Amino acid sequence: MTTRKYTRPLFVGGFQVGGDAPVSIQSMLSVKSSVHIAAERQIQALVAAGCEIIRFSVMDMDDAQAISYLKRKSSVPLIADIHFDHKLAIAAIQKGIDGLRINPGNIGSRSGVESLVAIARERQVPIRIGVNGGSLPKELLHKYGHSKEAMVEAALSHVKILEDLGYYEIKISVKASDIHLMLASYRELARRVNYPLHLGLTESGTMLNGSIKSAMALGILLEEGIGDTIRVSLSADPLQEVRVAKEILINLGLRKGLKIVSCPTCGRTRINLIELAEKVEKALESFTDRNLTIAVMGCAVNGPGEAREADFGVAGGSGEALLFAKGEIVAKVPEDRLLDELIKLIEGSEA
Repeated sequence: MTTRKYTRPLFVGGFQVGGDAPVSIQSMLSVKSSVHIAAERQIQALVAAGCEIIRFSVMDMDDAQAISYLKRKSSVPLIADIHFDHKLAIAAIQKGIDGLRINPGNIGSRSGVESLVAIARERQVPIRIGVNGGSLPKELLHKYGHSKEAMVEAALSHVKILEDLGYYEIKISVKASDIHLMLASYRELARRVNYPLHLGLTESGTMLNGSIKSAMALGILLEEGIGDTIRVSLSADPLQEVRVAKEILINLGLRKGLKIVSCPTCGRTRINLIELAEKVEKALESFTDRNLTIAVMGCAVNGPGEAREADFGVAGGSGEALLFAKGEIVAKVPEDRLLDELIKLIEGSEA
């Protein structure tokens, strides 16, 4: 894997983004933040799923006022997403928000931006500049068309406003729904700045379609060493965004976790492979702090070889299967006891 580009570190609350910090996972509330109980429940569910930074829309003063309450209920940093109104951004900082997602070029008057930056500097609240391919300024579209040049210039114009005010606690994103535009924009941006980059393929689609497109786009950039924090944007429950993001990072070797290697079914399969693989994945979902590869294989053709390459594995036969640990056969187990025996073997290895 390519060495990650070292970016200027910043802190969202006490949580480091950039520098030598691991790539972090973000998601966004799908409920209004001023609906306290619903927002609190979703925050807790996202944290339990492995989300490390949570963003939510602040659309009015009720949303801003809710920040104090949500901060008391959250164990991870919270970021306020605000458009066009610097007063809401100032209120969010006053209520204790850990970070902002704004674009200073359209958040208000010059004096308003100066007031916002003054309080952000006082409390060391980082600002993410978020450019979206679907809302580029008309003058840039006229000059460059829908291109990486338009995306990056839009981002850098906002960056310049903050830099001119002497503020450098900045993250940047240049999201697009088109994979090629997204990749080109982030590559160009990474070449030109040293600020931490928040990766995302925006409006990627439904659970299946969006997961595939996001894994392609984010995986390519992360493998090239680009990116410090990610969000998988899906038309789905935010918990699924976290799950997909974790799988991307685990399979790229960027964080510890469980890898399930399971074969496609074919006519040689003699055990209920699909059900078994799903049950194994479910039973081991709490194993988040260990690098484990588990092979669930359906027959004797490729199964034993794949199972031997994994930390633990099963290779199915007719109504029974071989159980492997570290490449060695440890037992032949009836199919109805296979899951229990595999879990027992894995749990026993922790002792």
